[in-house]
Amino acid sequence: MFTVAALYRFTPFDDPGALKGPLAACACAAGVKGTLLLAPEGINGTIAGTREGIDRVLAHIRELPGCADLEWKESTARDMPFGKLKVRLKREIVTMGRAEVDPRRAVGRYVPPGEWNALISAPDVAVIDTRNGYEVAIGSFENAVDPKTESFGDFPDWWEANRDRFEGKRIAMFCTGGIRCEKSTNWLIQQGVEEVYHLQGGILKYLEDVPEDESLWHGDCFVFDERVSVGHGLREGPHLLCRACRRPITPETVDDPDYEEGVSCPACLGETSEADKQRFRERQKQIALAKARGARHLG
Repeated sequence: MFTVAALYRFTPFDDPGALKGPLAACACAAGVKGTLLLAPEGINGTIAGTREGIDRVLAHIRELPGCADLEWKESTARDMPFGKLKVRLKREIVTMGRAEVDPRRAVGRYVPPGEWNALISAPDVAVIDTRNGYEVAIGSFENAVDPKTESFGDFPDWWEANRDRFEGKRIAMFCTGGIRCEKSTNWLIQQGVEEVYHLQGGILKYLEDVPEDESLWHGDCFVFDERVSVGHGLREGPHLLCRACRRPITPETVDDPDYEEGVSCPACLGETSEADKQRFRERQKQIALAKARGARHLG
């Protein structure tokens, strides 16, 4: 059993590039895999490894500037959910593309999971899911608004086009682990919204803390690793991943005539050219050959 740690921290890094090498060396030595992003605004990522390995990497991160009180969320995976370690430098640790957004200045009011149901059940509260459409498709909170965005950077434009729908409402927002809400609630505050809330620890913390028989969550939560989804108690969900479009699919999708492993699913069949599909077929062939050798092709 592997320990999976999801983490982020908004804190100023004067020279993220200087942090990359030591962080990568620590994670590599600890046998930890996953993705860690470094930017001038902080750190974000999800990693997996043994208990000892994860503890070593978290201890290293807590030594970074402003990260002493780092918080993270843990779950488990039967198999290693990442193929390799990636430590990358980015402009933002979660991309909204609005330079004026700075969660270090102001964010919405944090609502612990145990208080979330009462808030989103109030008649004067509008609940907004800040995740992408393919994530929302497999699970969300009862009566939550789906912006149907393709990327997080679409959210500001969506809000500007739809803000009149929420006149006089308190706004409650949520995302997978909390990081997207840090930026989206800061954006709303800058737009003059007075009462903005967000789910502390995100969906993952809610699914961990709130008993299933008391939950207002329906479906599963998409996660960005080989588990694909998790449910209540952070148990691994039933979903698979379409290797062509990276969207979650159900086991039943495998029997759909528009599904070809590694090449297409019903959602993306018409989105790629025949040349793309041939390229995907070759990649799938290499994956099968690697698997036959006992190796892993995809990271």
